[in-house]
Amino acid sequence: MTSATRHTFSPPVMEARRWLDGVSFPEDRPLINVSQAAPVDPPPEPLRRAMAELVVNEPQAHLYGPVLGLPPLRAEVAEQWSAAYGGTIAADCVAITSGCNQAFAATISAIAEAGDEVLVPTPWYFNHKMWLDMAGVIAKALPTDAALLPDPDKARALITPRTRAIALVTPNNPAGVEYPAELVLAFFKLAQETGIKLIVDETYRDFHSQSGAPHALFQQDGWLDTLVHLYSFSKAFRLTGHRVGAIITSPGLLAEAEKFLDTVTICPSQLGQYSALWGLQNLREWLAGERLEILARRAAIEAEMPKLTALGWTLKGCGAYFAYLEHPFAMPSNELAPALVKEAGVLALPGTMFMPLDDPDGSRQIRVAFANIDAAGISELFERFAQLRFSLAPSVAGK
Repeated sequence: MTSATRHTFSPPVMEARRWLDGVSFPEDRPLINVSQAAPVDPPPEPLRRAMAELVVNEPQAHLYGPVLGLPPLRAEVAEQWSAAYGGTIAADCVAITSGCNQAFAATISAIAEAGDEVLVPTPWYFNHKMWLDMAGVIAKALPTDAALLPDPDKARALITPRTRAIALVTPNNPAGVEYPAELVLAFFKLAQETGIKLIVDETYRDFHSQSGAPHALFQQDGWLDTLVHLYSFSKAFRLTGHRVGAIITSPGLLAEAEKFLDTVTICPSQLGQYSALWGLQNLREWLAGERLEILARRAAIEAEMPKLTALGWTLKGCGAYFAYLEHPFAMPSNELAPALVKEAGVLALPGTMFMPLDDPDGSRQIRVAFANIDAAGISELFERFAQLRFSLAPSVAGK
């Protein structure tokens, strides 16, 4: 039996959770779960109260809505994004989706068919790779440099007549790296010149360390013909279970995406959309506080890192919700990560989940999603890592 789903791997987060089966953790040393990059807290109380009012008093929250989303939400996104990025975005350039993963799937369905190619920097976001696999679209690995930044010139060399897009995630999942504005612009110009799309997934843009616009893509002439911007309300307002994301691109491309969206969910969650709209209109200061807390946790990671650096670890990237580490041990990360559950009481994802099977770098890397642990938890995490006594890799042992 063959099927589209058999062309890809099992969901990594679900696979990692199975490592917990049969393992117990003492009260004085509970599990530290840094495997999933999603808030575990519910939306803030003011938003929950607003949602309760919507459930009772807004009949449309329970009915089908437009396939491309709630018009007031589309208009609000267009207005706020225009102000934030210094560009001009019309409401009909915005579509609301059932989460950002669906935004990516709809985009790929609208621009590519089986046998086409999409360039994806490595380490990649595994759900992007999974969807490309299931769609029969080739995920063409674009290796990154020591700072985990992709090179436009290397990307140019990989483009073929079957290439349909370059997909960037910034701030990056899994590495946390923030792509500089000039680098993102260079990729835009490359995509524009070669007639392909530039997909920029900015799920974590609200936690960027830079104040102001992270890039100037919406200010470029002809951006509508090249740029596909993706976004998630899950991280901003903790609406993970309500599944609300967005696409910003040309109305013509959205008309193609609409075909996909209509056959999958018909419309995004109405309650989720009304909630996202309320959040955009009322939670700006609260979200600014959330950003500062995430930046403080990033600083805590960097402050704790010297104790691991002395033991052969390397911090490859850090930002948004993520720290991406290179470990010093002889065993590959796909063996190390399950071992960490029993030896350290830590659930983290191995770099092999974010890399092509034939790329050896993945075996040396671990992703830590730190959004759900505070500074004290980060300190405890690094202390547990520092106590590990696995055999070291030869290159480290010889230093």
